[in-house]
Amino acid sequence: MRKTFLISFILFFLFFAGKDFVEAQGASLYLSPQSGTFFVGSTFDVSIFVNTGGNNVNAVKVDLKFNQRKLQIASPTAGRSFIAVWISQPTFSNIEGKAFFQGGAPSPGINTSSGLVSTITFRAINPGEAVVSILDSSQVLLDDGKGTNILSSIGRGVYKIIIPPPEGPKVFSPTHPDQNKWYNNNSPTLSWEKEEGVIDFNYSIDDSFYGVPDNISEGDYTSVSYTDLEDGIRYFHIKAKKGDVWGGVTHYILLIDTTPPAVFALSFEPTLRSPVMTAKEPIVSFITTDSLSGLDHYELKLIDLTEAPQKKETGFFVEVSSPYKLPSLDTGEYGVMVRAFDRAMNWQDSSEKIEVIPVEKIFYITKRGINIWTFFLPWWKVILIFLTLIVAILVIVFFWHKRQKSLGRKRAALKEIKDKTEKNGRELKRKLNGI
Repeated sequence: MRKTFLISFILFFLFFAGKDFVEAQGASLYLSPQSGTFFVGSTFDVSIFVNTGGNNVNAVKVDLKFNQRKLQIASPTAGRSFIAVWISQPTFSNIEGKAFFQGGAPSPGINTSSGLVSTITFRAINPGEAVVSILDSSQVLLDDGKGTNILSSIGRGVYKIIIPPPEGPKVFSPTHPDQNKWYNNNSPTLSWEKEEGVIDFNYSIDDSFYGVPDNISEGDYTSVSYTDLEDGIRYFHIKAKKGDVWGGVTHYILLIDTTPPAVFALSFEPTLRSPVMTAKEPIVSFITTDSLSGLDHYELKLIDLTEAPQKKETGFFVEVSSPYKLPSLDTGEYGVMVRAFDRAMNWQDSSEKIEVIPVEKIFYITKRGINIWTFFLPWWKVILIFLTLIVAILVIVFFWHKRQKSLGRKRAALKEIKDKTEKNGRELKRKLNGI
């Protein structure tokens, strides 16, 4: 009997523990396909699936991020979906590179390993690597009456966008040889091959991959140069004429970026409320952005300003990332310069002077100001405080002197009244004695 009870208890425990374990499994959202290679100008579908992890779920919220420089959404929904009710219609922004889906199914919901949420049709617009990511703000809600979010895993897709093969003349460029690379040269030169029998070419340049040159001949030259093109992605289109027939169009991509990254500042830790610090190995942080080609890397240069003047420009740049721990520094003044490069090799500099002081000194005078323990006052503040104190003293003296004069006048008035009273008293006494 005892043995039977023990076996029953174990089976009961395993049943409910196993049930709880299954229900404790998190759900996941993933993309399919997760990779692929597509031509610029083509479209392809990416499906969003949910794996409920053995649970019944009745609502899904998917927030998606994609590289808007490489992809655009042509259609946010295509094909079937287990979503029976859209809480809000699928929305997207090709400017911000985001898409949003939120919907559900009636109770008891669904329990599946591959529930189709939606299929997005993307259009490839520029060459390079395009990433589509499901954001952490996404949710998969359990059908438990509480809307418990059980999403524990999110996926992403990485897609390679390549340039389609030429349909017309083969084009090459001595100034911009790689169509996948950004250049800071806005005056490109393009050349093309001339096949036997070709009598004319026609070409154009614009900001659309789908551009087509007209049928007006540009002559039989095999190269052209442009000057001062605007930053951005430019497309060169060319076709050749054999006899009376114009052939297919070749599209050549020019990636131009002559604008440096955005201006940025340096920050140091730990500091004494200024670029003055006691730490021998301070940490410098920095961040900036680039609106066209994107950031490539940062480089840092450290200059010892306490050395002889002729040595002040010594030092070299090293590649770093933020935050960066500077090497051990002796007491003195240093210049820190960080250079941000974009992918076209434009750069933006940010520099700051720092001063390392002895930590053991309570009172320390520097070129920048006065340090009192952990409190630092730059010279302009010292001068301001000094002038403020002088003004305060002058104001106090002025009002004190004014008050003293006022009190003096009051004392003189009281004395005059007293003297008159005493005089009147004496006169009154004499009159009384005369009576």
